[in-house]
Amino acid sequence: MNTFPVSVYGDAILREKAKKITKIDDIIIENIQRMFLTMRNANGVGLAANQVGWDKQIFVIDVSVVEDYENVKPLVMINPEIIEFGTELEPYEEGCLSLPFIKAEVMRPKAVKIKYLDTDENEQIIEDDTFLARVIQHEYDHLIGKMIPDRVESDLKKKMQHDLMRIMKRQIEPDYEITERDRK
Repeated sequence: MNTFPVSVYGDAILREKAKKITKIDDIIIENIQRMFLTMRNANGVGLAANQVGWDKQIFVIDVSVVEDYENVKPLVMINPEIIEFGTELEPYEEGCLSLPFIKAEVMRPKAVKIKYLDTDENEQIIEDDTFLARVIQHEYDHLIGKMIPDRVESDLKKKMQHDLMRIMKRQIEPDYEITERDRK
């Protein structure tokens, strides 16, 4: 099984709202497996479907590689819907496979409650106020067409512009495969 190339900043699919999945079939399951393989190959902890060119409401998470989260099982969230955000905000430095070599402090709610379908099409609800909550919110953002630059102060976004342009022009060489330049 091969990894997917990762869509990077400037690729149109990253700004589109993902579509609901209506049926979980063998192709969906195979793509989920490829998403996990792609994420792990790139040393990520989360990956949304549109980051691999697939415009569906699905993301995968595996924080078990992070210290203190070794016992957290990998998650697949299909058609996720955030039900509630906590009121306490917390800053944290985030990275993104679609923004190679960029890290930025992002302010997000510390807690989140999310409803989603698992791969057996059972509805699940998770409430969390740990690092997992941040990863969930980050991946959910991808499904609604948002990325880190949309979540930072304007002065920080201006400072990122040079690096964002380098990513768009593919003047970067991450340790994982990225898409060819988007022609849209």
